[in-house]
Amino acid sequence: MLPDEYRTLPEPELIARIAAAKEKLGPDLVILGHHYQRDEVIRFADHRGDSLELSRVAAAQRKARYIVFCGVDFMAETAAMLCAPSQVVLLPAVDAPCPMAQMAEVGDALTAWDVLTARLSRAGARGWGEDALLPITYQNSTAALKAFCGRRGGAVCTSANAQQVFRWALDQGRRILFFPDEWLGRNTALALGIPPQRIAIWDPAELDGGCPDACTERSRSVGQAQVVVWKGHCHVHTFFTVEHVRAVREQYGDITVVVHPECTVEVVQAADLNGSTSFILRAVRDAPPGSRWAVGTEINMVARLAREYPDRTVVPLARSLCGAMYRTNLHNLLYTLEELLHGRFVGQVQVPAETTRWANLALERMLRL
Repeated sequence: MLPDEYRTLPEPELIARIAAAKEKLGPDLVILGHHYQRDEVIRFADHRGDSLELSRVAAAQRKARYIVFCGVDFMAETAAMLCAPSQVVLLPAVDAPCPMAQMAEVGDALTAWDVLTARLSRAGARGWGEDALLPITYQNSTAALKAFCGRRGGAVCTSANAQQVFRWALDQGRRILFFPDEWLGRNTALALGIPPQRIAIWDPAELDGGCPDACTERSRSVGQAQVVVWKGHCHVHTFFTVEHVRAVREQYGDITVVVHPECTVEVVQAADLNGSTSFILRAVRDAPPGSRWAVGTEINMVARLAREYPDRTVVPLARSLCGAMYRTNLHNLLYTLEELLHGRFVGQVQVPAETTRWANLALERMLRL
């Protein structure tokens, strides 16, 4: 809980005190800022990037005692799992859970696993039972779900390498159970040439009347599916519509539309390009002066790209804000740092050793690819 005395501080005082605390902590402190953070927070970040990129940076900071992660919960969890046990990972916005990560709980994943492996056994799928299915989770998931996948031979993926990880699973002759983002799963499967009729969906909300088989979409047979995607989504990216794409083309004419693969299939297909947060950043950064870009991702990142590259036109496909990211502000960042000066840890993120062991195994499988 943020003390009242911090809530009313004016911005100039917040900025001055954060700078002073950061200077006092010196090399003991590293601040990480995700691309979706607001500018006033990003200005204090020693490193900025996407979620996995920042976790790798955290793991490389062997001399730092404190890692302050300006992001959401699953990002800080991954950093805590990759850092040395002696290092302390802190999340200034302690109430910043990623909504999509919360859509796939381990208990529901276990139910899906039991039902699907049983159905694949009945269908006579290769290897029968568990050997027929491989779980893959998006980086945007809880440490517990990563550990669930690690225990069962599965892996983590990012939006940048999802196709590689899917190929790795499919090359083994395995079916994929993908968490927690339906649209990244669908777009990745389609990009690999898997026909729509061989992509099924598991909706945990349809667990009704003790009939878990109802979770598979309509009459689609899981025995026929190569990929089963979890019914989760990122509200930031599912906000974009084909109408947004049409409107921006009408307004700007010759413009390149680039979107994140967490968007719906229709939006991805209507766009010119799609790719991860880092892909979008590189596309705009490396574009020639005078080029025009409509970007379908979180508004703070789009606005920052427009400011940093004023010699090209960068506009949002539509204005879509991540409320969880927005919970990190100068007030809770200052409180976190000033408490550190007194040896107190606000928002410390810790992951149980057993969870870390299995989750890191899933991460390592991805990194080996």
